[in-house]
Amino acid sequence: MSSYCDYAPDDPVHASYHDTEYGFPVTDESALLERLAMEIFQAGLSWGLILKKRDGMNAAFRGFDVDVVAAFGDDDVARLLADAGIIRNRLKVAAIIENAKRIQAMGDSHGGFAAWLNAQHPLHKNDWVKLFKKTFKFTGGEITGEFLMSTGYLPGTHRESCPVFAKIVTLSPPWLVVEQTTPGFYSTEK
Repeated sequence: MSSYCDYAPDDPVHASYHDTEYGFPVTDESALLERLAMEIFQAGLSWGLILKKRDGMNAAFRGFDVDVVAAFGDDDVARLLADAGIIRNRLKVAAIIENAKRIQAMGDSHGGFAAWLNAQHPLHKNDWVKLFKKTFKFTGGEITGEFLMSTGYLPGTHRESCPVFAKIVTLSPPWLVVEQTTPGFYSTEK
């Protein structure tokens, strides 16, 4: 079975993301919202397209500042839907704005999105999917799983033989901490 580690390192579009971001722990609120938005935008499309449009998405969504995106109104939606630099899908755009509002509320309830994720962790993937479907808009199994893998909450981003895997291990991502304290936790998926 082919892995992202097989082709991404030599690919001009995928290499940087594979080598420096995918699977690395993320705690910054804007980076977490961006990553969730990227996964939402990717639904039904190629990851390469999302990476090519990433700069445009960051500009259009004002750096994915949670408070700024949460305050987007009808004029912003119209601006976004007219912007060829992003994926112009009304449902996805609306979901990202609504999710920013929900993440903003996590500031009051948990101290932020990263703190909310940490308060839920560890969960098996199926439990994460149920929680994300209840908490966010436009999230399902693939979006939730990839978001959590890409931000270090679930294992599976890199093969152990990939040099990037060794870099990630030194950062003690949340999934690794669970595996060290509860060996086999992820192999007993519900």
